[in-house]
This record gives sequence, C-alpha cells and structure tokens, in this order.
Amino acid sequence: MRPPLQPAPARPGALSGRRELRLAAGLILALAAARLMALYASPLELYPDEAQYWAWSRVLSFGYFSKPPMIAWAIRATTAIGGDAEAWVRLSSGVFQAGAALLVFAIGRRLYGPAVGLAAAALYALAPGVQLSALVAATDAPLLFFIGCALWAYVRLQDERGRAPIAALAGAALGLAFLSKYAAVYALLGAGLHLCLSAEGRRAWTPASALAAVVALAAVMAPNVVWNLTHDLATVRHTADNADWAGSRFNPLEALAFIGSQFGVIGPIPFTVVIIGAGLGLARRRLAEADLLLLCFIVPPIAIVTAQAFISRANANWAAAACLPATILAAALLMRWRAKGWLIAAVATQTLAAIGFLAVVAHPVLADRAGLSNGFKRARGWEETTTTILDRAEREPGLSSIAVNNRFLFYALTYYGRDRLAAAPPLASWLLAGEARNQAESAAPLDATLGRHALLVSYEGWWRPEMQADFARTEGMEIAKIGLDARHRRRIDMFIGSGFQPRPRDPITGRPISGRPTPP
Repeated sequence: MRPPLQPAPARPGALSGRRELRLAAGLILALAAARLMALYASPLELYPDEAQYWAWSRVLSFGYFSKPPMIAWAIRATTAIGGDAEAWVRLSSGVFQAGAALLVFAIGRRLYGPAVGLAAAALYALAPGVQLSALVAATDAPLLFFIGCALWAYVRLQDERGRAPIAALAGAALGLAFLSKYAAVYALLGAGLHLCLSAEGRRAWTPASALAAVVALAAVMAPNVVWNLTHDLATVRHTADNADWAGSRFNPLEALAFIGSQFGVIGPIPFTVVIIGAGLGLARRRLAEADLLLLCFIVPPIAIVTAQAFISRANANWAAAACLPATILAAALLMRWRAKGWLIAAVATQTLAAIGFLAVVAHPVLADRAGLSNGFKRARGWEETTTTILDRAEREPGLSSIAVNNRFLFYALTYYGRDRLAAAPPLASWLLAGEARNQAESAAPLDATLGRHALLVSYEGWWRPEMQADFARTEGMEIAKIGLDARHRRRIDMFIGSGFQPRPRDPITGRPISGRPTPP
C-alpha cells in the first residue's frame, strides 16, 4: 500500500520569483561563459568517441550504429557556424546544459516555489557530472535537456489538467530525448510509476491528453524506429550488447561502486540528502506529492543501473537521467529542513570543484603537476598519432588502403587527417570477428581489394599476430611511441600486409582461429 501523501506545497504563479529567476539566469550564463572560455583555451584533443560523432555529423541520418542521431545533428549545427575545430564540435553540450539548468529552475519553482527553483538551478548547474557533460561532445547533455523539457511539461500538466497541447509537448520532448539516448526510457518508466502511485497524477490526464502525448512521442521517434528496422536494429542491438549480461559476475562490489559513483555525478551532499529524504519519507509513510513525483523519476535509473552493475558492469553516467530530478528534490528538502548551512556547503564545494575542473581543462599541465594526467591521456596525442601514420603511408608506394584494427584509430584518423585523407589511400577497418561490431567496421570493412597491399596499424600492439596471419605476406614492421604526458605513451605498430586472406573465425568467440595466444 502506498504511503499517504502530504498536500503539495503551494505553487507560485507563473510570474512570481523574478528576482530568483534573474539570479539563476545570471549564474547559468556566467557558468556558460566560463565553460566557453575553457573550451576555446583548452589544448585537449577530441576523444575518439567525439571524433566518431563528428564523422557521423558529416552525413546526417536518422540513426547511427551505436547511438541515436541527436548528437550528430547538434555537432553539424555548431560546426556549420564555426568550423570543425574541437571547441565547435563540443559547443552544443554547454548550450544544452545551460538550457537544462534553466528548466531545473522552472520545475523547482512550479513544484515548490522560486527559492527552491534557485537553489535547484545552482545545485544542478554546479553538479560534478554536469561539469564534465557540458565540456565534451556526448549524448548526456541533449538527453538531460530534453528530459527536462518533458518533466517541465509533465509537472505543468498537474496544474493545467487535461490540456492536450501540454501533453503533446511532453510526448514530443520525450521523443527528442529518445533521439538523444535510449536512456530516455527511464523518464518513461518514471511517468508510468508516478501514474501508478499517484491518484492526483492520474487525474491530470484525460483520454484526449494521453492520446496527444502518445501520438507526439510516436511521431518524433518514428524516423529513428524506421531507420533501425531498415538497418537490422543496429542501435538497439548495440545498446543491448552494452549490458554485457553474457559476462555476468554477480558482484555486489560493482553495484556498491556504481552507487558510490553517483555521489560524484550528482554531488556528495545533494545525493546524500536525496537518500536520507527518501528513506525518512518512506519510513514515516509520509511523502509530499511533489516529492513523490520527483522520486518516481529518480528511482528507476538508479535502481535499474545498480542491478545492471550487480549483474555485469555499469558506467557512472548510465543513470544520468536521475541527475536533474535529484537536484530539484535535494534543494527542496534542504529548504524544507532549513538546512541553510548544508545548502551553502553544497554550493560552495561544487563551485570550487567546478573552478578546478575548468582550470585543468584550460591548462591540463595543472593536472599533470597534480599527478592526475591519467584522466586526460585519451584526449591527447591523436593529432600526432594521425601524422605518424599518414607520414608512413606517404613513404609506401602503391598502397591499396590504410587498415586499422581499432575504432579509436579509425575516427582519430578521420578527424585529424581530414585534410590529408583525400590524397591518401582509403581508410579501412580490419575485422577481428569477421563481422562488423561497430560503425567503423561497418562503414569501411577491409576486403580483398583494399587488402591487396595495405598499411596495417595495430593500436597498442593488440591483435597484431592475428592481423599478420590474415595476410599472405607481411613486412616492414615499425613501432612508434606517441608521448601523451611525462608518464604515458601510446604505442602504434605499423607494417605492410600483402594478399589479404582472412582465416576462419571461431563460431563462438568470433575471433580468428589460430594457435597463437591472444592479448587480454
């Protein structure tokens, strides 16, 4: 039986809280400006996933191998304005997160009042996970923005009962969230959970408004659904494969580590407050209606990804959908408990962390001096890596292709070699499993024509014996070491392969059949 609800706090009118709105907007704009300066000052190169999204943006589509299309569309928009430099590739994420922070203010104001809206906007804008998300080209920033749009419309519908246009807005925004990342399903589950638990929530909907929401959601998602159906459900299958349930370990430490990571995503004080507040409310069987609504959007991503971590593995950002409602609930609880000191402490500590993060993004040498360079090694050295490979290709006459065995290399070459590849041999992917397992392998698989006389490149020496065994003859081995910082080097093995003759693959593992040991 569901705990009885306290009456919802009085909700202010649409025009109240102008002072708080000005303060929230000022904070958000100041942060956006600081992030912009850090982006344009930063020497950090594109992480290969970012380079992959940039490559997608060159050919617009309604879907891609591993992600829905929103990130590629956003990158295409910003690079069309300013060009293909790293900062312009990453620019949209900061814009999305600034918009999400404004939506947090709007949702908090409508549910609890302008003071909570301001506190929530500060906690969200300064959340550690948001700092990272706003400075990299990735799918979480658009996901959170559109979840914010959908949640704002859903909350507004609680007051303006049965209005089909607002319901349609909620459905369309949720559809755009799905076009950003399939983790938008957590918001859909949250809405369903709230409708199951809250009579007030159910009264906000009429058959007409429900139909409007469903039609809008289906209309926005339809192009991506059609794309998947015509591409062997590529994105859906990749998303399912990421769960890696075949490698189940049933390790409770993985689940605990994931829960611990959420203190670093949402913020240590806000996440602690949400846990305590939810526990007290359930123990006392008393939850305010607004608290229940937000908890319904927080619990599904946290619970499901924790279970995923226990079964197999999970990344800290896989429950990012919980961050936005969690910061609103944390602000509301701190204000209700009159815990002004804790609220100030949360804002202050997260501000200091944000300043430090912006400083090391703009000047990574600070991270090197602090012994934290390992966190940046995958955003360094790709331009030099590309130059090293293309220089070797220019010294080899009659190449049929440049074949790499890693999608990181493929997309680094695609981005940092964009001006030289037009005059270079075609770029191809050697397939470890004999079939495409990512979009690089799907877009340019190595075949007999491309493998007639190819420059082969092995990332960190991985699978080099297997690559060599797929060719009638190999020669000219060269190992290059690319300096990333004082402690880290990237190894690139390059050699010439002639006469591509791929060996049979193991039907279970998909790997080449050979007697040689393979690297882990």
